[in-house]
Amino acid sequence: MSSPARHGGALLIDCLAAQGVERVFCIPGESFLAALDGLHDAAIPVHVARQEGGAAMMAEAMGKLTGRPGVAFVTRGPGATNASAGVHVAMQDSTPMVLFVGDVASDQRDREAFQEVDYRGMFGPLAKWVARIDRADRIPEYVSHAFHVAQSGRPGPVVLTLPEDMLSGPAGGAAVPAASLPSGKAAEDDIAAILDRLGAAERPFVIVGGGGWSAEAHAAIGTFAEVMGLPVGASFRCQDYIDNDHPNYAGDVGIGINPKLAQRVRDADVILSLGARLGEMTTSGYTLLTPPVPAQALIHVHADPSELGRVYRPELAVVGRPGPVAVQLAAAARARAGGDWLSGARADYEAWQRPEETPGALKMERVIAHLGAVLPRDAILTNGAGNYSAWAHRYHRYRAWRSQLAPTSGSMGYGLPAAIAAKLHDPAREVICLAGDGCFQMVSQEFGTACAEGANVIVLVCDNGMYGSIRMHQQKHYPKRVSGTVLKNPDFAALARAHGGHGETVAEDAAFAPALERARAAGVPAIIHLKMDPAALSPRLRLED
Repeated sequence: MSSPARHGGALLIDCLAAQGVERVFCIPGESFLAALDGLHDAAIPVHVARQEGGAAMMAEAMGKLTGRPGVAFVTRGPGATNASAGVHVAMQDSTPMVLFVGDVASDQRDREAFQEVDYRGMFGPLAKWVARIDRADRIPEYVSHAFHVAQSGRPGPVVLTLPEDMLSGPAGGAAVPAASLPSGKAAEDDIAAILDRLGAAERPFVIVGGGGWSAEAHAAIGTFAEVMGLPVGASFRCQDYIDNDHPNYAGDVGIGINPKLAQRVRDADVILSLGARLGEMTTSGYTLLTPPVPAQALIHVHADPSELGRVYRPELAVVGRPGPVAVQLAAAARARAGGDWLSGARADYEAWQRPEETPGALKMERVIAHLGAVLPRDAILTNGAGNYSAWAHRYHRYRAWRSQLAPTSGSMGYGLPAAIAAKLHDPAREVICLAGDGCFQMVSQEFGTACAEGANVIVLVCDNGMYGSIRMHQQKHYPKRVSGTVLKNPDFAALARAHGGHGETVAEDAAFAPALERARAAGVPAIIHLKMDPAALSPRLRLED
């Protein structure tokens, strides 16, 4: 019997292999069965999540970890809408990602067929490019374009829709080699101008962030800061862009910022924003720098020229990817004394690291301190959104590149899918997921994915019985009028055991260290259910306040 004709799904998977795709995440759907068939004989591992949002966030985390597009497949209609949260994370976090959506057959389009959606209209504001592949012979062209767009300039997500009949029909053509990308370097004149301006400053400050960084850039920014005596702050949830033990690191410029660091940013005479968009979270609601013309002289380096001048008028606007530009700056740096301005910035950070005691028998500041004391330098901490993350932001020191995976978009539920992706990508690294009780329950089903895949992550579920960050704002604006923020939670440790994982409950400080050691030695995914005092809203706020 002759072998069946090659179909579009097989060609699509050949194209992904040519782009160097390491793995794909998916929720299976009948609309892209041909692509699943193509994956059957491919060397690309397929990881089946429990919900499309989880699959998309796993793909986004892969993009963060590798600097190359993470890939997810979902089906049409509700599958695509579920996955949209991960696409939004990728856009706001400037992460390369490609989402493939199985679509209705071509002869059924525009009839409101079963689960039909206008994907250009839906994903248009959330992605860099949205397109539909109507002809199988153009699959190589579209895939090549998608991987170029996802990685060029400011990285971000691309969505490609795949009509069912296009995938299952016969296909000719050959895969296109991996994307050829520009260097992302800035002009040499721009590098000289940056150094001149910083060299003449009395109170310079550097803010790092955005997409397009690398391990090489992580090392380079430390060298650059040291030679030129510059204090460096990390924009919101970009704390692993420079070793936090580096003497020039001054802390995170984000939510719950050290008040002394906030004042230092305001007092700076020159600010170099290297990759950061200077959005709401990094500027404390656009107050650290006043738009449209900040009091500080702004040097803004960004890969997307349309971002320059979007909110703030820079004195010097430089188009370049922050990673390659950091390497250029380190190579050309000129010696400059940091003086009291630098030493004061570091001293403020060290003082801010000293814990403030919070209520309860189990204190998050001690949990974070213990993690920092026992985990290796390259351990990865992940989190989603919620007040629990404020303790990690303030007290944990991120020392290695890509040791922090967290959504700058503030998306709840991100921590567990990201942790799974990280453990699959690098099984040798320890991966700890921090999650609030509300945050975790948005994706708790993905703990089953971790167990099925042998991704031995440790999840610390911080249970205070409420949506804590919303309760904080509620108490501020409508004191003692609790509405819609209470949670009645399950036994999270029992949930872990039900999936075949390791589960424990901890309610006091002394019990955490031995529980963590047992989880680290368990050889299976683990959940430690942390019973927190509801009064401990954040590192500085009490509920009654």
